[in-house]
Amino acid sequence: MSKDHPTNPRWKQRPPGSTWGDFGPDDQCGRLNLITAEKVRQGIAEVKEGITFCLSLPLDYPGGSLLNPRRKPPVLRPTLRKESPNYNYQLRCDDPACTDVTCDDLAILHLQYSTQWDSFAHMGQLFDADGDGVPEPLYYNGYRAGIDVVGSSQREDAGIFDFAKVPSQSTSVAHALGIEKMAERCVQGRAVLIDLHHHFGRERKFVTYDDLMTVMQRDRVSVEAGDMVCLHTGFGQLLLELKREPDRQALENSCAVLDGRDPKLLQWITDSGLSVLIADNYAVEGLPAPQQPQDCAALPLHEHCLFKLGVHLGELWFLSELAQWLRAHGRSRFLLTAPPLRLPGAVGSPATPVATV
Repeated sequence: MSKDHPTNPRWKQRPPGSTWGDFGPDDQCGRLNLITAEKVRQGIAEVKEGITFCLSLPLDYPGGSLLNPRRKPPVLRPTLRKESPNYNYQLRCDDPACTDVTCDDLAILHLQYSTQWDSFAHMGQLFDADGDGVPEPLYYNGYRAGIDVVGSSQREDAGIFDFAKVPSQSTSVAHALGIEKMAERCVQGRAVLIDLHHHFGRERKFVTYDDLMTVMQRDRVSVEAGDMVCLHTGFGQLLLELKREPDRQALENSCAVLDGRDPKLLQWITDSGLSVLIADNYAVEGLPAPQQPQDCAALPLHEHCLFKLGVHLGELWFLSELAQWLRAHGRSRFLLTAPPLRLPGAVGSPATPVATV
C-alpha cells in the first residue's frame, strides 16, 4: 500500500499509509473492494440456524439532540391530496364508487441521526496533494471539496427551519463518494463481532490496541481481510433503555469507545484488512479524542478510515441481542447484509442491517 501513483489525475502525493490509488485511480469504494464473491460465500457458510437479527435502532432513537445538536429526530407528515392530508383518505371523496382508504407520507430525515453509515464524503482533511506546500480540502482518493463534493455557503440553504418555505431543490451533493456508491456494492458478506461490553461493561473506556487484542484473544476472535468488524459496547441497548429521553451524563460517560489516538490500533485497522468498521456507539472512536500538541484531526479514527484507508464507518447500530446469541453459542462470525439507502449525492444514510446466523 506504499506504492506511489504519480499519474493520478487528482493528486501527486497521497497521505502516508493511505490506499489512494490502490483500487484504481477513480475508485470510490475503498476497502469494500475486499468484499469479494469469496467473502460473500464465507458469510453464507456462517448461516447454520437461519435465525435473523435486526441490527438497527428505531430511527427515532436516541431521542432529542444531545448527541449532536445539528441532527434532529425524524418527522413524519402526510402528503397533500388536493387540499386535504392524504392520510386515512377515502377515495369516495373523489369517486363515490371507490371503497379504498389510503395513507401516503413523507419524512423529514436527518440521515445520520440514528443507525447509520458514513460515506467517504462525510469526513475529509486538509492535505497537500499537489506537492506545492499548500494543503487543500480533500476526501478519499483525492476527490476535492467544491468540485466533487459541492455545497452552498449560504445559511438559508442549510437545515430545515420552516419546511413550507424551503425550495424543493437540493443545495448540496457529493458528485463523487456519495453513499449510493456503497449501496451499489450491496454490503453483504462475512462479519465478525468483538464483544467489548462483555469485558468492560458500561464503563467509559478508551480501548487501545492492547485492550482490543486482549479481548480478541480471550474470546478467540480473529479478523481476516475483507471481514466486516462489529464492536459491541452496549451503548445501543443503553439508548433503548433511556426511551428517547437520554441525559448528557449517560451519553458522555458510558460504554467503550476506540482510542483513535493509539497508533498501534490504527495500524491494526490497516494491517487486518477489515473492510468496514461498525459500532453500536456514537462515533466508533471516543469524542473528544485525547488532545495532541500539534495540528491534527479532531477525529483521528475517522481520518484514518474514511480519508486514508477507504473504510466505511457504521455508527449507532444495535448489536446486543446478536452479541448475546453469539456468546451463548460460542460463535463470533455471521452473515451481514447492510446496504445503505441508494440516495445519490448523500454523505450518510440510515441503515437497517440484518445479521443471519
